[in-house]
Amino acid sequence: MKVLVPVKRVIDYNVKVRVKADGSGVDLANVKMSMNPFDEIAVEEAIRLKEKGVATEVVAVSIGVKQAQETLRTALAMGADRAILITSADDVHQDIEPLAVAKLLKAVVDEEQPQIVLCGKQAIDNDMNATGQMLAALLGWSQATFASTVEVEGEQATVTREVDGGLQTVKVKLPAIITSDLRLNEPRYASLPNIMKAKKKPLDEKTPADYGVDVAPRLEVVKTTEPEARKAGEMVASVDELVAKLKEKGVV
Repeated sequence: MKVLVPVKRVIDYNVKVRVKADGSGVDLANVKMSMNPFDEIAVEEAIRLKEKGVATEVVAVSIGVKQAQETLRTALAMGADRAILITSADDVHQDIEPLAVAKLLKAVVDEEQPQIVLCGKQAIDNDMNATGQMLAALLGWSQATFASTVEVEGEQATVTREVDGGLQTVKVKLPAIITSDLRLNEPRYASLPNIMKAKKKPLDEKTPADYGVDVAPRLEVVKTTEPEARKAGEMVASVDELVAKLKEKGVV
Protein backbone atom coordinates (compact mmCIF):
# COMPACT_ATOMS: atom_id res chain seq x y z
CA MET A 1 0.00 0.00 0.00
CA LYS A 2 1.31 3.41 -0.98
CA VAL A 3 0.69 6.49 1.18
CA LEU A 4 0.94 10.01 -0.28
CA VAL A 5 1.66 12.86 2.15
CA PRO A 6 1.36 16.50 1.00
CA VAL A 7 3.56 18.89 3.00
CA LYS A 8 3.71 22.68 2.97
CA ARG A 9 6.51 25.13 3.70
CA VAL A 10 5.29 27.75 6.20
CA ILE A 11 6.68 30.22 8.71
CA ASP A 12 8.04 28.31 11.71
CA TYR A 13 5.40 28.25 14.45
CA ASN A 14 7.91 29.67 16.97
CA VAL A 15 8.41 32.83 14.91
CA LYS A 16 6.41 35.98 15.64
CA VAL A 17 4.68 36.94 12.41
CA ARG A 18 5.10 40.51 11.16
CA VAL A 19 2.66 42.23 8.82
CA LYS A 20 4.07 44.35 5.98
CA ALA A 21 3.89 48.09 6.47
CA ASP A 22 1.51 48.47 3.51
CA GLY A 23 -0.81 45.74 4.84
CA SER A 24 -0.45 43.68 1.66
CA GLY A 25 0.55 40.52 3.50
CA VAL A 26 2.99 38.92 5.91
CA ASP A 27 6.68 39.81 5.82
CA LEU A 28 8.70 36.69 4.95
CA ALA A 29 12.11 38.38 4.59
CA ASN A 30 14.79 36.57 6.62
CA VAL A 31 12.15 34.53 8.44
CA LYS A 32 12.74 30.93 9.50
CA MET A 33 10.55 28.52 7.52
CA SER A 34 9.69 24.92 8.35
CA MET A 35 7.20 22.15 7.63
CA ASN A 36 3.58 22.88 8.54
CA PRO A 37 3.11 21.19 11.97
CA PHE A 38 -0.06 19.32 10.95
CA ASP A 39 1.75 18.00 7.86
CA GLU A 40 4.64 16.86 10.06
CA ILE A 41 2.12 14.84 12.10
CA ALA A 42 0.79 13.34 8.86
CA VAL A 43 4.32 12.33 7.78
CA GLU A 44 4.90 10.70 11.16
CA GLU A 45 1.63 8.74 10.92
CA ALA A 46 2.47 7.55 7.41
CA ILE A 47 5.89 6.35 8.61
CA ARG A 48 4.25 4.53 11.53
CA LEU A 49 1.90 2.79 9.10
CA LYS A 50 4.96 1.64 7.17
CA GLU A 51 6.67 0.46 10.35
CA LYS A 52 3.55 -1.60 11.18
CA GLY A 53 3.75 -3.25 7.78
CA VAL A 54 0.52 -1.61 6.59
CA ALA A 55 2.19 0.72 4.08
CA THR A 56 4.96 -0.27 1.70
CA GLU A 57 5.96 3.20 0.47
CA VAL A 58 5.59 6.77 1.71
CA VAL A 59 5.75 9.54 -0.90
CA ALA A 60 5.95 13.20 0.18
CA VAL A 61 4.80 15.95 -2.19
CA SER A 62 5.06 19.73 -1.88
CA ILE A 63 3.63 22.51 -4.03
CA GLY A 64 5.15 25.99 -3.99
CA VAL A 65 8.54 27.62 -4.33
CA LYS A 66 11.81 25.82 -5.09
CA GLN A 67 12.92 26.32 -1.47
CA ALA A 68 10.29 23.74 -0.47
CA GLN A 69 13.00 21.19 -1.29
CA GLU A 70 14.21 21.73 2.28
CA THR A 71 10.77 20.79 3.62
CA LEU A 72 10.72 17.64 1.50
CA ARG A 73 14.22 16.71 2.66
CA THR A 74 12.93 16.94 6.23
CA ALA A 75 10.13 14.50 5.36
CA LEU A 76 12.69 12.19 3.74
CA ALA A 77 14.93 12.41 6.81
CA MET A 78 11.98 11.46 9.00
CA GLY A 79 11.47 8.31 6.93
CA ALA A 80 9.60 9.05 3.70
CA ASP A 81 10.92 7.02 0.75
CA ARG A 82 10.85 9.63 -2.01
CA ALA A 83 9.52 13.08 -2.77
CA ILE A 84 7.91 15.16 -5.50
CA LEU A 85 8.27 18.95 -5.72
CA ILE A 86 5.83 20.84 -7.94
CA THR A 87 7.45 24.25 -8.41
CA SER A 88 4.47 26.53 -8.94
CA ALA A 89 5.70 29.94 -7.72
CA ASP A 90 8.85 32.05 -7.89
CA ASP A 91 7.87 34.52 -5.17
CA VAL A 92 7.78 33.19 -1.59
CA HIS A 93 4.89 35.58 -0.90
CA GLN A 94 2.68 33.86 -3.48
CA ASP A 95 0.45 31.28 -1.80
CA ILE A 96 -1.07 28.61 -4.03
CA GLU A 97 -4.79 28.44 -3.27
CA PRO A 98 -6.42 25.23 -1.96
CA LEU A 99 -8.37 24.45 -5.14
CA ALA A 100 -5.24 24.66 -7.29
CA VAL A 101 -3.36 22.53 -4.76
CA ALA A 102 -6.18 19.97 -4.76
CA LYS A 103 -6.17 19.80 -8.57
CA LEU A 104 -2.40 19.25 -8.63
CA LEU A 105 -2.66 16.60 -5.92
CA LYS A 106 -5.39 14.85 -7.90
CA ALA A 107 -3.04 14.69 -10.87
CA VAL A 108 -0.30 13.25 -8.63
CA VAL A 109 -2.75 10.70 -7.18
CA ASP A 110 -3.81 9.66 -10.68
CA GLU A 111 -0.14 9.10 -11.50
CA GLU A 112 1.01 7.49 -8.25
CA GLN A 113 -2.15 5.50 -7.37
CA PRO A 114 -1.82 5.62 -3.55
CA GLN A 115 -4.43 3.97 -1.33
CA ILE A 116 -4.27 6.72 1.30
CA VAL A 117 -3.58 10.45 1.09
CA LEU A 118 -2.62 11.53 4.60
CA CYS A 119 -2.37 15.29 5.06
CA GLY A 120 -2.53 17.94 7.75
CA LYS A 121 -6.00 19.26 8.49
CA GLN A 122 -4.87 22.83 7.72
CA ALA A 123 -1.84 25.02 7.16
CA ILE A 124 -0.95 27.44 9.94
CA ASP A 125 -0.30 30.31 7.51
CA ASN A 126 -3.77 30.66 5.97
CA ASP A 127 -5.85 28.28 8.16
CA MET A 128 -8.16 27.49 5.24
CA ASN A 129 -8.71 23.82 6.15
CA ALA A 130 -9.97 23.07 2.64
CA THR A 131 -7.43 21.13 0.56
CA GLY A 132 -8.16 17.66 1.94
CA GLN A 133 -11.90 18.05 1.50
CA MET A 134 -11.52 19.48 -2.01
CA LEU A 135 -9.20 16.65 -3.02
CA ALA A 136 -11.71 14.06 -1.74
CA ALA A 137 -14.43 15.72 -3.82
CA LEU A 138 -12.29 15.80 -6.98
CA LEU A 139 -11.32 12.14 -6.59
CA GLY A 140 -14.70 10.92 -5.37
CA TRP A 141 -12.92 9.23 -2.43
CA SER A 142 -14.00 8.66 1.15
CA GLN A 143 -12.66 11.18 3.65
CA ALA A 144 -12.02 11.29 7.39
CA THR A 145 -10.95 14.68 8.72
CA PHE A 146 -9.46 15.86 12.06
CA ALA A 147 -8.07 12.39 12.86
CA SER A 148 -6.77 11.75 16.37
CA THR A 149 -6.28 7.98 15.80
CA VAL A 150 -5.97 5.97 12.59
CA GLU A 151 -6.23 2.18 12.27
CA VAL A 152 -5.96 0.53 8.86
CA GLU A 153 -7.13 -3.04 8.37
CA GLY A 154 -7.58 -4.57 4.96
CA GLU A 155 -9.56 -2.29 2.69
CA GLN A 156 -10.89 -0.11 5.49
CA ALA A 157 -9.60 2.58 7.85
CA THR A 158 -11.09 3.34 11.25
CA VAL A 159 -10.56 6.95 12.24
CA THR A 160 -11.38 8.71 15.50
CA ARG A 161 -12.20 12.34 14.79
CA GLU A 162 -12.06 15.34 17.10
CA VAL A 163 -15.38 17.19 16.92
CA ASP A 164 -16.92 20.01 18.96
CA GLY A 165 -18.92 17.62 21.14
CA GLY A 166 -16.04 15.21 21.83
CA LEU A 167 -14.88 12.29 19.69
CA GLN A 168 -16.47 10.55 16.72
CA THR A 169 -15.32 7.24 15.23
CA VAL A 170 -15.89 6.60 11.53
CA LYS A 171 -14.98 3.74 9.22
CA VAL A 172 -14.09 4.56 5.60
CA LYS A 173 -13.33 2.40 2.58
CA LEU A 174 -9.97 2.76 0.91
CA PRO A 175 -8.80 4.62 -1.08
CA ALA A 176 -9.41 7.56 1.26
CA ILE A 177 -8.29 11.02 2.28
CA ILE A 178 -7.35 11.36 5.97
CA THR A 179 -6.43 14.70 7.55
CA SER A 180 -4.48 14.77 10.81
CA ASP A 181 -5.31 16.67 13.97
CA LEU A 182 -2.88 17.80 16.66
CA ARG A 183 -3.26 14.78 18.97
CA LEU A 184 -2.73 12.08 16.35
CA ASN A 185 0.93 11.57 17.34
CA GLU A 186 4.19 13.20 18.38
CA PRO A 187 6.49 13.59 15.33
CA ARG A 188 9.99 12.17 15.63
CA TYR A 189 13.18 14.16 15.27
CA ALA A 190 15.26 13.34 12.22
CA SER A 191 18.60 11.84 13.26
CA LEU A 192 21.87 13.03 11.69
CA PRO A 193 22.43 9.75 9.80
CA ASN A 194 18.90 9.95 8.38
CA ILE A 195 19.44 13.59 7.39
CA MET A 196 22.51 12.50 5.44
CA LYS A 197 20.63 9.59 3.84
CA ALA A 198 17.80 11.94 2.85
CA LYS A 199 20.16 13.80 0.53
CA LYS A 200 20.43 10.66 -1.63
CA LYS A 201 16.73 9.80 -1.73
CA PRO A 202 14.84 10.54 -4.98
CA LEU A 203 13.27 14.00 -5.30
CA ASP A 204 11.49 14.61 -8.60
CA GLU A 205 10.79 18.17 -9.74
CA LYS A 206 7.65 18.99 -11.71
CA THR A 207 5.66 22.06 -12.74
CA PRO A 208 1.89 22.69 -12.91
CA ALA A 209 2.23 22.63 -16.70
CA ASP A 210 3.31 18.99 -16.49
CA TYR A 211 -0.13 18.22 -15.05
CA GLY A 212 -2.11 20.76 -17.10
CA VAL A 213 -3.24 22.72 -14.03
CA ASP A 214 -3.67 26.51 -13.88
CA VAL A 215 -2.51 27.88 -10.51
CA ALA A 216 -3.37 31.53 -11.19
CA PRO A 217 -4.91 33.05 -8.02
CA ARG A 218 -8.70 33.44 -7.88
CA LEU A 219 -8.68 35.39 -4.63
CA GLU A 220 -7.28 38.83 -3.85
CA VAL A 221 -5.96 39.76 -0.42
CA VAL A 222 -7.43 43.19 0.23
CA LYS A 223 -5.74 43.87 3.54
CA THR A 224 -3.76 42.13 6.26
CA THR A 225 -3.72 43.49 9.80
CA GLU A 226 -2.25 42.34 13.09
CA PRO A 227 -4.68 41.27 15.85
CA GLU A 228 -5.65 43.91 18.37
CA ALA A 229 -3.41 44.17 21.39
CA ARG A 230 -4.89 42.59 24.49
CA LYS A 231 -6.33 45.18 26.85
CA ALA A 232 -5.02 45.43 30.38
CA GLY A 233 -7.02 43.69 33.10
CA GLU A 234 -8.77 45.38 36.00
CA MET A 235 -8.14 44.71 39.70
CA VAL A 236 -11.16 44.38 42.00
CA ALA A 237 -11.25 44.37 45.79
CA SER A 238 -14.00 41.82 46.35
CA VAL A 239 -16.21 39.14 44.79
CA ASP A 240 -19.18 41.49 44.90
CA GLU A 241 -17.27 44.09 42.93
CA LEU A 242 -16.21 41.39 40.42
CA VAL A 243 -19.82 40.30 39.90
CA ALA A 244 -20.90 43.92 39.51
CA LYS A 245 -18.20 44.47 36.85
CA LEU A 246 -19.24 41.33 34.95
CA LYS A 247 -22.89 42.44 34.99
CA GLU A 248 -21.87 45.87 33.81
CA LYS A 249 -20.07 44.36 30.81
CA GLY A 250 -22.96 41.99 30.09
CA VAL A 251 -20.94 38.83 30.78
CA VAL A 252 -23.44 37.50 33.34
